[in-house]
Amino acid sequence: MYRAQVLFRQLEPRTARTSAEVIKFALWPFAVMTVLNRVFIKAINGFVTDDYRPVYNASFEFLNRRPVYTADFSSVDPHYLYPPSGTLLIAPVAVIEYELSRWLFIALNTAAILLAWYLLLKLFNFGLNSVAAPALLLAMFASETVTNTLVFTNVNGCLLLAELAFLHLLLKRRDLWAGAALGLSIAVKPTLAPLLLVAAVRGQWKVFITGLGVPVALNIIAWPLSKDAGKFFTDVMPYLMESRDYFNSAIVGNAAYYGLPEWLTLLVRVLMAGVVAVTLWLLWRYYRQDELFFVTTFSGVLLTAYFLLPSLGQMYYSMMLFPFLMTVVLRNSVLRNWPAWLAIFGFMTYDKWLSDRWQDIGRNLEYLRVTFGWGLLLIVVFCVVGDRYLAARRQGRLQYGIDPIWMTSAPKPEPVASVPQLDDELIDDDASAIDDRQPALK
Repeated sequence: MYRAQVLFRQLEPRTARTSAEVIKFALWPFAVMTVLNRVFIKAINGFVTDDYRPVYNASFEFLNRRPVYTADFSSVDPHYLYPPSGTLLIAPVAVIEYELSRWLFIALNTAAILLAWYLLLKLFNFGLNSVAAPALLLAMFASETVTNTLVFTNVNGCLLLAELAFLHLLLKRRDLWAGAALGLSIAVKPTLAPLLLVAAVRGQWKVFITGLGVPVALNIIAWPLSKDAGKFFTDVMPYLMESRDYFNSAIVGNAAYYGLPEWLTLLVRVLMAGVVAVTLWLLWRYYRQDELFFVTTFSGVLLTAYFLLPSLGQMYYSMMLFPFLMTVVLRNSVLRNWPAWLAIFGFMTYDKWLSDRWQDIGRNLEYLRVTFGWGLLLIVVFCVVGDRYLAARRQGRLQYGIDPIWMTSAPKPEPVASVPQLDDELIDDDASAIDDRQPALK
């Protein structure tokens, strides 16, 4: 009863007394209503793109001991691409009829995203009473990546939760559990597999035991239960290694769509790979002791490169970059500049740039904004970290790190002058001066 009273007291309308309260009171209704709109309107309505139908059909076939990997890869329809381990984990969705199953899967993803939101707040030491809570919730559910994850009904929300669990456990040095969280995600989709490198460069090798052991064990269990498990390796994996020129924001995807020569595509990929390699080395060399900044920034650069450089990258993969984007609250963040947020706008916004009046320009903006956004973000991080390194080397302070001096030196407190005791008459005489400094509220 007491807890209910506390909850209702929090919801009681009242006038904000501070700027922080004003912002919170303004953002919470926007955040909550955006969540409700995305879940109960957009997601339930669905879209012509339906990522859930092939998953449901494959799960149904698996439960009935029939072939699963029967997709026609020459079509542009969504295909079933999960490995046998993923089929084993997701098969229970086909126990009930399709529509109810889809609604429950939307609810599961929503719950996973909300829990990931809470873990992300805790990762950066924010509480539910902070301004960051509604701001982050609104930003997440207003983004393209969360919106289309729910509308298309895919598993990315669960992968985001696995990523946040991995980061929390990794920073707490609970390596086997961190690997288990990552391994479960890899068993379904390899989206987070590059994060094994984060554990490797930190010397947390036990992560690999469960990070690789869990998907291997699940595949071994699923193999005799699947009618055509071998086809995943003979048919699906070769398809995944190919680049396609539709629904593909990786460099090779847009290069194929616009007909760029192969040598130019390869050159761009090699140059961007070099940018990523230098950035990752500088982060490891000079920031690995700053654990929160290093783990979130290193993993963000790594995942962005993984979306941009290989054969397939889709816009809603950007959900996995939320921990990286949250580093903007850190003093030494590499994202505290406008080019970084121009890049983030490119791959996070739900806006569409297709134009009826300027069709060619609108189509190019829409198709290229994600590729350019990911690429620009990598270049911005490279430039920020590289500039810090060059400045520190020029000033002869590399042994102390590469953060600018103004970041590392705490501001000196102002000397406090002794204030004589004032009587009431002096206070009255000086009232006008006090009013000039701090106007009274009307």
